[in-house]
Amino acid sequence: MPLRSLNLANEHKRDAVVGFGAAGATARVTMVLPDGAVPLRRKYLKTTARLDRLVADAGDLVTLGQTIMDSDVDVDIEQVGRPLADTHRIYVAADGSIAYRVTLQQVIHLPDGSEKERRDATKAPSNVALEDSPIRWSGRLFSKDEALRKFVFTKAYQVRHNSGLTYDFLYAMAQQLHEADALMFVGSGPKGAGPLVLTTGGEPYRGFLEGRVDGDRYALVLHLTNLELKALVDEEGA
Repeated sequence: MPLRSLNLANEHKRDAVVGFGAAGATARVTMVLPDGAVPLRRKYLKTTARLDRLVADAGDLVTLGQTIMDSDVDVDIEQVGRPLADTHRIYVAADGSIAYRVTLQQVIHLPDGSEKERRDATKAPSNVALEDSPIRWSGRLFSKDEALRKFVFTKAYQVRHNSGLTYDFLYAMAQQLHEADALMFVGSGPKGAGPLVLTTGGEPYRGFLEGRVDGDRYALVLHLTNLELKALVDEEGA
């Protein structure tokens, strides 16, 4: 798989275009069948009816159950159980019909889970490979324990060199972070505090760089999070 481009600057504000891709992990356990064969994953059509629409039409679950028993309906054997290959996500309206014009909204929640704000989702452009605006170090180091207690990391990408020069460039970053045993907060903007958007219209994330070295080998991992953990405050402010 070809690497995607990332324009990354170090603490001295020197930048280079490098690659990044999914941080792969070698599986330690392999699932096999009783005869030792490797199982094949398949998707099958489970049902052609939506439960919420059936309940809405019947009035409640009890009435729906009675209706099914009285009508003695059969499973659609022509559709249910069919293997699925290329599937696409679609949006449907409340009545189950396909919605062709969809307005996506972003819902902001408070730490207690209640809704704070609802607004139209904006399609922000990708900003990780801009020539004149690299991803910068903010100068804020977080210990690994602190970062794990404060943020929920949902994605991780390995930053990789594409030449001998970028190898030295990234190795020095990884070595510095490895010796500090900490994560560096990185981001967009002149101070490295802005969000990272990997794809146009994608989710904005906060980025943290982790570095590891072993001899002449290195790993520079970009951890992404869009969820910060905050302590709940009771009515007395405790």
